[in-house]
Amino acid sequence: MGKRDDLIAQYADDLKNKCGMTPDMDLLTKVTIGCGPAIYNADASTVAGTQPSELETVKENFLIKKLGLADGPQLMEAINSVIETYGKSERNKYRAVVYYMLTKHFGKDSVYG
Repeated sequence: MGKRDDLIAQYADDLKNKCGMTPDMDLLTKVTIGCGPAIYNADASTVAGTQPSELETVKENFLIKKLGLADGPQLMEAINSVIETYGKSERNKYRAVVYYMLTKHFGKDSVYG
């Protein structure tokens, strides 16, 4: 197994144990690949759930640009809901896991079809 496979296993573990979700491994793999090299960088691989600028970046670059959603208050509500589900006290909120949960939340699996 390569480093990416190890990370995907880690993300699946987080989804099961911290978020109470059974991950769709095919979608999780595609979301992880979609994150590109960021998953290998300690800082870029996580989402700072308490930084408004970081959450704004997730909204702009992922929800609007990648998933093609229209801007509106529902986007930040969804991000906050995902951060809440992951656990506000959880230090390492992996970007791929947050993106996976947002993709599921909006039913945008087809983006990764």
